Amino acid sequence: METDCNAVCGISRARALELMQQNLPQESMQKHSLATEVVMRALARRLGRDENLWGIAGLLHDLDYNETKENMPRHGLVTEQILTEQGVCPEIIQAIKAHNADNLGFKRSTEFEHALACAECITGLVVATTLVYPDKKIAGVRPKSIIKRMKQKEFARSVNRDYIRECELIGVPLEDFAVLSLGAMAEIAVELGL
Repeated sequence: METDCNAVCGISRARALELMQQNLPQESMQKHSLATEVVMRALARRLGRDENLWGIAGLLHDLDYNETKENMPRHGLVTEQILTEQGVCPEIIQAIKAHNADNLGFKRSTEFEHALACAECITGLVVATTLVYPDKKIAGVRPKSIIKRMKQKEFARSVNRDYIRECELIGVPLEDFAVLSLGAMAEIAVELGL
């Protein structure tokens, strides 16, 4: 299911991309945001949800990272203010805040919230796994490698495996989520430099 992005999201993808680039000038953060967007779109397709809505949330989820990285209990709250001023729909804003729910003092409860948390975390694991391959190309990474790395706590230590496992709370088995995420990120491999 896909809708007119402006009508439902309150922002066009072009404007969302512009905002992301303005607020996250680092190439690594832009790649992370694009990867999260594409995984969210793939999850939306699988679950029959709105690709634009979920994609925009993925693209903008770390909008305030540079401003809040030293004060994680504010991460998401600055984004809320920016996006409210832009007229972005409350559902996107809530999902973005919820990806940092632990630091904000509440629990994720909706499918959309769980989707964003697992999507943004698996991108880090996929990138880290890709970078240990000799050619550093996502096309060569197999889903079983992602599952294997999930079990290696020392590998990509900053990636929260519990958040990735939230895919199962929305009816997507971990193995399927690895396949979906790899496939989605492979679609934008050139943009990701992988």
